[in-house]
Amino acid sequence: QVQLVESGGGLVTAGGSLRLSCAASGNTSSKYAMGWFRQAPGKEREFVASISGNGGNTYYPDFLKGRFTISRDGGKNTVYLQMDSLEPEDTAVYYCAARRPGQFTATAVRFLYKIWGQGTQVTVSS
Repeated sequence: QVQLVESGGGLVTAGGSLRLSCAASGNTSSKYAMGWFRQAPGKEREFVASISGNGGNTYYPDFLKGRFTISRDGGKNTVYLQMDSLEPEDTAVYYCAARRPGQFTATAVRFLYKIWGQGTQVTVSS
C-alpha cells in the first residue's frame, strides 16, 4: 500500500511562489502516474496537474496558463508542484494523488486516482 504525504503549503502574497512536495512511502517499487488537485471552500475538487509514471508526460488544465509545473524525483519517490505568479484565486487545500501501481498514464480524471494524501493548505493574500 502506498501512502502520500504533502508538505510545503503556507501563506504567500499575490505574485509569489510556493513549491509543494508529495512524498510516497510503502510499495513504491512500481511506477504510476501522479497528480495534484485542489479544493477551495464551497467548491468541487479540481484538477491542477498530472505526471506520467516515467515523468515524461505532464498535463495541466488550460486555466493555469503555464503558472504551475509538476515534476517528479524517482530516486526520492517524491512529486513536486512549483506554483508561480500565485493569485488569491489559487487559495485552496492542495491534494496529491496517485493512480494504482502499474497505471502510468497522466490524466485529469479524478476517479482514476485511488490513493490520496491528507492535503496541504495554500493561502494567497492580495
